[in-house]
Amino acid sequence: MTMDRPYSILITDDDPAVRETFREIFEPVGFHTLLAESGEEAIDIVQAQHVDLALMDMHLPKLSGLETMTLVRQIKGVLPMILISAESDDNLLRRALSAHAFCVLAKPVSRNVVIYVVTKALEKFY
Repeated sequence: MTMDRPYSILITDDDPAVRETFREIFEPVGFHTLLAESGEEAIDIVQAQHVDLALMDMHLPKLSGLETMTLVRQIKGVLPMILISAESDDNLLRRALSAHAFCVLAKPVSRNVVIYVVTKALEKFY
């Protein structure tokens, strides 16, 4: 995968430590990160800035990660989105796939796994 410009990753999680951890994973390997602490903030970012991929926590304060993904899809059509959840089960997986999530990752996510999945999603979409 060649990067003519840094890919922009939107990281949405209500936990500031999780957002910073993902930033520390992606920025050193050449990604531009945008951070949101809520679904509403993520939607504002998608409307205002260029986003190549979204990492979305399932459990957010008002809008869930799935609800946010559905609204983002209405704004941006095709955008690879990865849902992250501490409680992943078959029901959540079905709902995420019907919302066109690229995949669901279970928390805690290892650095190597998240970089691999993000790279695969970007290769598929771009």
